[in-house]
Amino acid sequence: MPAPAEVYDEQFVPALFRHWGPVLCEAAGVRPGHRALDVGCGTGALTLAAAERAGPHGAVFGVDPNPEMLSVARRKRSAIDWRDGRAEALPFPDASFDAVVSQFAMMFFDDPAAALREMRRVLRPGGRLAVAVCDAVERSPGYGALAALLERLFGRQVADAFRAPFALGDAERLRSLARQAGLDGADVFQRDGEVRFASIDALVSTERACVWTLGGLLDEAQFERLRAEAQTVFRPFVESGGAVAFSMPALLVTAEKLRP
Repeated sequence: MPAPAEVYDEQFVPALFRHWGPVLCEAAGVRPGHRALDVGCGTGALTLAAAERAGPHGAVFGVDPNPEMLSVARRKRSAIDWRDGRAEALPFPDASFDAVVSQFAMMFFDDPAAALREMRRVLRPGGRLAVAVCDAVERSPGYGALAALLERLFGRQVADAFRAPFALGDAERLRSLARQAGLDGADVFQRDGEVRFASIDALVSTERACVWTLGGLLDEAQFERLRAEAQTVFRPFVESGGAVAFSMPALLVTAEKLRP
């Protein structure tokens, strides 16, 4: 069985996350020659997009606490400086970066307000940050249907494990976190995105393999039951070629560090 980081990079990145890189880089104003930091970089989907924007005269760093994720990331591009570290204690001096970005990681931080405070600390005056989190699961029709199916089949505990990545899908809560971090002028807004898997089986198998949600929670009999029931639940989202596609909106937090 592939390692969790491999599953994430080979399945989740193309299905959910890769297309968000340019969106976050634009929101943070990443430009040629910039120093940029990706917090909670995982296997580097957003980091690579930032490196493309910053160009050969820029410098891009990715930080993550998961050594397996960083191991996969380091295979991709030697020019990026990959660092082991937590979002709540970034291993960089004050005012080190022109832009700080983070996508679909803050939901898993131990202390999101402290992480935002650290992002602000390492920004240069006039620099920008852009952070994306999953919007509420109810606003993603496919994942909302899967959460309801899991609860019906296996109970609230399993369904809530799946819902964990959507825990920060609340604009007012994000504004409150930004204020706690000293980002009083932060903007929070929704952007639509798309989930796309090759088939229903590919979607269900990938979600089952995710250690951050359903990994280890379902035995073989339960998985077979889930896969069978999913054929009906996901039928409205199946395209003519068999692929499954539906919207998954994100909430973006953007802010500029004020000059003194």
